[in-house]
Amino acid sequence: MDFDHLTPRSGSGSYKWDTVPTEGIIPLWVADMDFTVARPIVDALRRRVDHGIFGYTYVAEPYYDAVMNWYADRYGVGITADDILYTSGVVPAISASIKALTHPGDGVVIMTPVYNCFFSSIRNNGCREVDVPLIREDFTDRTFSYKIDFPNLQIALNDPRNRVLLLCNPHNPAGRAWTPEELGEIVALCRRTGTTLLSDEIHADLTMPGYRFAPVLSVAGEGDPVVTFSSPSKAFNTAGLQIANIITRSFSLRYAIDRALNDNEVCDVNPFGVEALIAAYNEGRPWLAEAVEYIHANAVRTVSRLLEALPFVTIARLEATYLLWVDISRLHLNSTELEELLCDRYKVWVNAGDMYGADGYIRINLATSADLLSEGIERLIKGLSDIYNQNTLLD
Repeated sequence: MDFDHLTPRSGSGSYKWDTVPTEGIIPLWVADMDFTVARPIVDALRRRVDHGIFGYTYVAEPYYDAVMNWYADRYGVGITADDILYTSGVVPAISASIKALTHPGDGVVIMTPVYNCFFSSIRNNGCREVDVPLIREDFTDRTFSYKIDFPNLQIALNDPRNRVLLLCNPHNPAGRAWTPEELGEIVALCRRTGTTLLSDEIHADLTMPGYRFAPVLSVAGEGDPVVTFSSPSKAFNTAGLQIANIITRSFSLRYAIDRALNDNEVCDVNPFGVEALIAAYNEGRPWLAEAVEYIHANAVRTVSRLLEALPFVTIARLEATYLLWVDISRLHLNSTELEELLCDRYKVWVNAGDMYGADGYIRINLATSADLLSEGIERLIKGLSDIYNQNTLLD
């Protein structure tokens, strides 16, 4: 696959490219790859289009086999077809699960900074956010990482009003691939306190070289109150096809969530999502391996360039995802204002950190061609340098 060559996306109905406020902006924001998908996925969709009829979808055995084999072969985790509920996306899955397992006013524990849709899914179900912020660890090479604040997490989970822990594994935007030991401790806490663990694992297959992804199911026992959400959408760039899975070994949890999926009317999926998942999981591994290698090379170059050019920033170590988390707090500028300024004046679009519960940071999407990313990073460097120098003069 030639990841250096990009198919033009402007005018294609792309949320990433067709919502730019003015022409000429390089979009390095929403978590959406610019790479053409794996050929087996295209071929499978073409066969389905050629059939010419697109009625209601029956999800048959090959779908479940593809999911079960992916988990078994890639992660050594055994699941059955009965453990799987399909739906139209991970966010609807999270929302339906919170609805199923809480009452309005209940607390849902999160660990910020974290994926922005966690906040809306909690609020839309009338629940309270209970934040146990991650602990930042700084290193001498101007990088940093995060660890879990287990003492405060235990306090939050001991409160019976907090019914659910919503985990991001791997973590967006911080880029952590939680270890089996960390996940085991989380599961043990949930077991002891009777808290249901919901684990968003949509970035599972985008783990960088030198790191391994551990599904929560790999450390959970049969009776543990654990639900995971998965989809090929991030790893295989198929988000627009709207397919995801809710996986739990608990019959009672699965039954409750299935009822909520039907209540929310997100229990049906389209035939293209089904075909894409089967093709991705059965035939897409070579493409995925190349994509991860390419993203990793982008990350190495980008981190080196930013640290070289911007002595006032620090950068999170990227263990998983294709999203780089950068501390720009020394600019003393609200990150949403900075996002708008970079768009308007420097023609590069990144995500503001405050949408993830952490002002003073930005998130950069690395899943584009090396050339386009390089141009976007140079624009970003120019913008951040100008702002920093101006602030220094004012001081």
